[in-house]
Amino acid sequence: MNITYKTDLCPDTAEIIALYVSSGLNRPTGDFERIYKMYANSNLVVTAWDGATLVGIARSLTDFCYSCYLSDLAVHLDYQKSGIGKHLVALTKECIGAESMLLLLSAPTAMTYYPRIGMDHLDNAFIIKREA
Repeated sequence: MNITYKTDLCPDTAEIIALYVSSGLNRPTGDFERIYKMYANSNLVVTAWDGATLVGIARSLTDFCYSCYLSDLAVHLDYQKSGIGKHLVALTKECIGAESMLLLLSAPTAMTYYPRIGMDHLDNAFIIKREA
């Protein structure tokens, strides 16, 4: 498997939706415009490619000097457990630099994954849930 990683492009919205569906990540994949806006308003996207096929993505919002919210981490089901997710997180951290912390909210099914790749579990988060 020859996976290449990129930080200089944002994939087509249809490719992103296909990846979300194939990864099992719960996102509003039936709402093309919403997925488009999610990426149009993000300022750090790290992708993983097997040839011309998008197989992994990490989408973040960051100021590149203090904090970074890693909003989406998705890897195609056929490529999971091969280190792609861990590498996407590492590249995200590399892009934001040592001054910035990296924060994410885990899907319930991934709660045991993040400690295995070196992330600390916190109990001090709060949320106002989306209405739509």
